[in-house]
Amino acid sequence: MSVQYEEIGYFRSPYSDVKGMPIQPVGGTDVEGRIELLPEYQQGLMDLEGFSHVIILSHLHKINGYDLVVKPFLDTKRHGIFATRSPKRPNPIGFSVMRLKYVTPTYIAVEGVDVLDGTPVLDIKPYVSDFDQCNADRFGWFEGKSQNATHHLSDARFA
Repeated sequence: MSVQYEEIGYFRSPYSDVKGMPIQPVGGTDVEGRIELLPEYQQGLMDLEGFSHVIILSHLHKINGYDLVVKPFLDTKRHGIFATRSPKRPNPIGFSVMRLKYVTPTYIAVEGVDVLDGTPVLDIKPYVSDFDQCNADRFGWFEGKSQNATHHLSDARFA
């Protein structure tokens, strides 16, 4: 079996280099960008304006290869890739929840941008708290560290 996806559009963001970019959307709360959809997908934006947030799946196109054990941005110890949010994954898929500012016929404006300019977008889904929010009670090695994502910026370790 082979799995293949095509981009539906591209991010326009202020980041041309991974160095200095937020490592999670919470670090780019005030950072605005937009997702420009390819013409054949623009009709799919209908009714999206009624949502405050969107889930964005993207292809991390600047990542080459992967590592099964990495030293993530928020720790000095190495962890298995699936216990991190590191971009250097077997399938470099980005996952971000962003505030939806507004919708036009050809693009959406978002806030909380943590991706490079030109990043291919694979999917857009509305965030619905009744579906997407859970009462997590364990945070593994992130415990006591996750709040640091608001001010920790990316370096070139995964480029």
